[in-house]
Amino acid sequence: MDYKTLFEKTPPTKLFAIAAIPGVIGMLASALYQIIDGAFVGHILGAEAFAALNLVMPLVIINFAVADLIGVGSAVPIAIKLGEKDIKTASNIFTSACLLIVGSGFIFGALLFIFAEDFVRMLGADGQLLTMSTQYLRVYAACSPITTIVFAMDNYLRICGKIRFSMILNILMSVASAVFEFLFLYVFRFGIWGAALATCLGMFLCAVLAFIPFIRGSLQLRFGRPRLTKKVIASIFTNGAPSFLNNVAGRITSIIMNIMLMRLGGPTAISAYGILMYADGFVQPILYGLCDSLQPAVGYNWGARNYNRVKAIEKRCFTVSGVLSILMFFIMFFAPTTVTAIFVKPEETGLITMSIQALSLFAFAYLTRWLAFATQSFMSAVGKAMYAAVISVSTAFVFPLILIVTLRFLELDGLWLNYPLTSLLSALLAFFILLRFGKTFPKSSLKSDKARAMESE
Repeated sequence: MDYKTLFEKTPPTKLFAIAAIPGVIGMLASALYQIIDGAFVGHILGAEAFAALNLVMPLVIINFAVADLIGVGSAVPIAIKLGEKDIKTASNIFTSACLLIVGSGFIFGALLFIFAEDFVRMLGADGQLLTMSTQYLRVYAACSPITTIVFAMDNYLRICGKIRFSMILNILMSVASAVFEFLFLYVFRFGIWGAALATCLGMFLCAVLAFIPFIRGSLQLRFGRPRLTKKVIASIFTNGAPSFLNNVAGRITSIIMNIMLMRLGGPTAISAYGILMYADGFVQPILYGLCDSLQPAVGYNWGARNYNRVKAIEKRCFTVSGVLSILMFFIMFFAPTTVTAIFVKPEETGLITMSIQALSLFAFAYLTRWLAFATQSFMSAVGKAMYAAVISVSTAFVFPLILIVTLRFLELDGLWLNYPLTSLLSALLAFFILLRFGKTFPKSSLKSDKARAMESE
């Protein structure tokens, strides 16, 4: 479907289904691979390799966060400019963003590769854990220039209305990565570096495929001679700041959590925390796929001043996010043993006991987490970067850090409770921001409302 027809004329409920369902499916495929990745490493290479993977994963995500800053930051003004019918400016932002992502991949990948061992030592690792963690991190760093752009290309495809193609690429990336990882770890018996290489190869394959329709010039966004003006750069970094701050602040929090876990429970606690993150890595992409897939439609209609349509889309986003999150709470709370068994060998009884306790407490985060998530996505889509940044930094860093200090008398249980209490505080903050923003929310003109009603009929 043409992106104008999809974003402007398709009834909100149908638009929600067309955009959100493929987005959720694509992200579920990615989440499923993350679980397979953890299961392969945990069962084939053992608990220490699983701990190594989880120890350095925050650093891997920080590297991707730089590309995400540019990708998300450019997607918002691109969608708004297309809504304003300014395709030339939208294409310039697209071209400039792609160059910035590749360039940042070279720079930050090189730094991460050179100082990988130093970073891992700072996290408290030594011996075999240090060796495996460094190997894993360096593979991601070396592949950074050719992999970090894959998620940005996913955004650009959805902006152009290629939602189904985006979903297919996400599924292909997960399947290809899983196949590579099975071959590298089970057949060829590579070390933990083989797990990282498998993921990077899957990402690179899909990044190449995503570029093809843009290179052919068959989409609205086209490559051209980039004009990197201060205004373009400022727009990208301003709109990408909330996502970037969320990623970086969240990884800093994870690093602090890992240090505390290492002190209180050693590698077993690190592995238990890793299981929480893998379980959450299945739930969070559902919310992300749902909310993020609607951002192009919301941004486009915001730029076109179709404000009532924006409200209609977001109403469906908030409702479904809440229902899904509560459903995930019940699954996580009542089936912690089943979730733990995916990643842990039956004989590792100490890790199993600790993980079940952690999951039972962690599950309560999903009762309220959806509100902050959906609100941040909404604020980002309409270019309200400050509101989105406040939510992201508070959720990813400020609230967790306060609670780490406040709940330290509970030791490990205090760390497991960090997420549920952070989610509650973030939901209250998001509710306050929604009330404040609602007072200044613009209204559509009577004429445009009537015109859209006729088009929907």
